[in-house]
Amino acid sequence: MAPYETEGSTGAAQADDELRAERRRKAARYVVPVAVMGVAAATIGLVPALADSGDPDLPKITAQELIDKIAKSDVQQLSGTVKISTDLGLPDLGGLESGLMSGAAQGGDGSSADPTTKLTELASGTHTLRVAAAGPEKQKVSLLESGAEYSLIHNGTDVWGYDSKSNEVYHSTAADSGKAEQHETPATPKDFADDVLKSVDDTTSVKVDGTAQVAGRDAYRLVIKPKQSGTTVGAISIAVDAKTGTPLKFTLTPSSGGAAVIDAGYTQVSFGKPAASTFDFTPPKGAKVTEGDSLDKANRADKGDKGDKITKSPGQGTPEELGKNGFDVLGKGWNSIAVLDTGSKGGLPTGSASGGGDLGGFLGSLGDPVSGKFGKGTVFSTRLINALITDDGKVYVGAVDKAALVKAANAR
Repeated sequence: MAPYETEGSTGAAQADDELRAERRRKAARYVVPVAVMGVAAATIGLVPALADSGDPDLPKITAQELIDKIAKSDVQQLSGTVKISTDLGLPDLGGLESGLMSGAAQGGDGSSADPTTKLTELASGTHTLRVAAAGPEKQKVSLLESGAEYSLIHNGTDVWGYDSKSNEVYHSTAADSGKAEQHETPATPKDFADDVLKSVDDTTSVKVDGTAQVAGRDAYRLVIKPKQSGTTVGAISIAVDAKTGTPLKFTLTPSSGGAAVIDAGYTQVSFGKPAASTFDFTPPKGAKVTEGDSLDKANRADKGDKGDKITKSPGQGTPEELGKNGFDVLGKGWNSIAVLDTGSKGGLPTGSASGGGDLGGFLGSLGDPVSGKFGKGTVFSTRLINALITDDGKVYVGAVDKAALVKAANAR
């Protein structure tokens, strides 16, 4: 007990901590758009703010041939450095947004080394990643931070997450070798390319637009543009390695123009086999280790869920995948809108009676109030992903403008 601290004051402090924790959990529920916008934007496509060094003279190739080349790419081993920058146009919340996103992903519980919490940081700011792979059973992604590092390692049936800043370790296992737990946050240009190419249909224009050099390698530039109006996506450019078919760089610009919303690409890449020791991991002495399998079972038990179904965050995957994962999907192609019911009536907390207090007013100030046949709600906007929370607890989210969200809510 600290000097001059009484048992009564300790109890009051604990009560205050519990109250603050409960408010954080409420905030996480109400600030669904913050997490939705970040993760959904990340799954649409990424782009590097890297200068091209020349336009190599490569054999002619059609868009379909280049798409086929990406699909047939079977690079089993590589290592390199990826730079990711994201500018969704969110206000500076002094770090609050990271806490809210983590809380929305996990309800405020778990380990700081849990990848479902840590990798949401890629949805904002500039980050450097080191990546390595040696077949389907060995992968590693390290997020480099100032004076610290977070690593996610898959080695056989083991998945390890290690946060050096907090000295915490997250561990989970897979039932079969080569089928380790899959985490939905993409980390390399190929991850983003795969998600984008799933969305290519008759609502999309695709063409090969010249060549480029990325990380010292010759590449073709594939440009994808929506044919539909009303979407916030302007264009996506994928630099594809001419030799291996591996996506090396992504560029996504909004329909409103200006700088790229998200930048990601290799600054260095090698297709040689990484050393076996790259994927070795032993928890450091004194580290707090959280067993993810036990935590997942406990969370499911708390929620009365006995199944093993993995639910994606809104905005991840194609409209068809979202539908299979329990989300209603309105519209088609780039105008698709995911709909979920939070079960929370009353929209954003705005007063002491609802538990929102000053926080509710602050969150409300970040959005625009709207109304229609559906009732009332608040629209949260970024340069790419927009979301509408209605007062009856429904959330409409997509890479569409505000008018499209209101129209979708009115039609329900």
